Amino acid sequence: MIVISFSFIKRPACGLALLALLVAGCTQLEEIFAPSAPSVSDNWSSVLNEIRAFERRIGFRDTGNFARFSAGDEPNSSCGYVSHFHLPYSYEDPAILWRDAVSEQECLEFAADGDVSFGIIEALGEVNAPMTPSIIASGLDRFLYLVIHEDCHDQFALPYGIEEAVCDLVTYKAMPVLSAERFGWATRAHRAVRRYVQSESRRAHATIAFYGQLAALYSRYHLREVAADAVLLDRAQIFAGAERALGRDAGSMNNVAIANDMTYSRHYPLLERAFDALGRDLARSVAFFKHVDQVKPSRAAVMEKHRIADEKSVEFIRAYEAAVVDTIEKALAEQKAPRQR
Repeated sequence: MIVISFSFIKRPACGLALLALLVAGCTQLEEIFAPSAPSVSDNWSSVLNEIRAFERRIGFRDTGNFARFSAGDEPNSSCGYVSHFHLPYSYEDPAILWRDAVSEQECLEFAADGDVSFGIIEALGEVNAPMTPSIIASGLDRFLYLVIHEDCHDQFALPYGIEEAVCDLVTYKAMPVLSAERFGWATRAHRAVRRYVQSESRRAHATIAFYGQLAALYSRYHLREVAADAVLLDRAQIFAGAERALGRDAGSMNNVAIANDMTYSRHYPLLERAFDALGRDLARSVAFFKHVDQVKPSRAAVMEKHRIADEKSVEFIRAYEAAVVDTIEKALAEQKAPRQR
């Protein structure tokens, strides 16, 4: 439902072998091999219309998102806080205390005895959010991502830990197809979109690996196998490695930030496998996930089965996602099973 940006992606530097070249030449080479995305400022409305036409082709219903422009509506801020020694399951984990509409300085004041992450909520699906100047100014790649991802949320009623990954998968697979159709395969615009998609997809897999390292570390701490000071030192190294691998600013990764990222990443590999099994067909995949949405167990059924009283608890969040994962795997098995004559 939400797209929160916790840090900026670093711009790649030119290689050491090119140090003798002029800065201008280095910039030209970067635009050839890693081009920046063009702006949509002058034609955002026509690009939006083309996105919506493409969405209909792959089975999306029309949404009210971005239907109006509002110069006064700018992104809201969000601030999450959690203990240094607790790794939340996802952004829904009640262990994270979320505070809305605070400044970055106000957010950082909560950091004395825990981890905080200050983020910008760029766009919200399911609430008929307007188009804003900041979305238009974000560049073609991010513009495509935000529109398709948020429109995707209006298609499903899956648990967010599944739905974020579904919408990332559909968006990443749709973006290069759409950009190739509109701009052509050899264009700077299409190369920029492909680079964005490849980078973000790899980031999902890397996030899972670093989260696993942290989970193992905190498990040892809670079993009293490692002291608190050692945990802080070890996790600092893990976060530093994550920042380098994920292209995050130094000091930006912590328990809140990686839990937020895991909400989008945890089930992404499963959904990639589903997409491949469905012939890498976007329309078929959208229809498949809509079917999963229809046949998934109800929230009440999951609570009753696992004897969970609070649907906001992390126990329910985990159980509900696991139930939908099981639904996806069963539905995939049915797709592969030979049809009876």
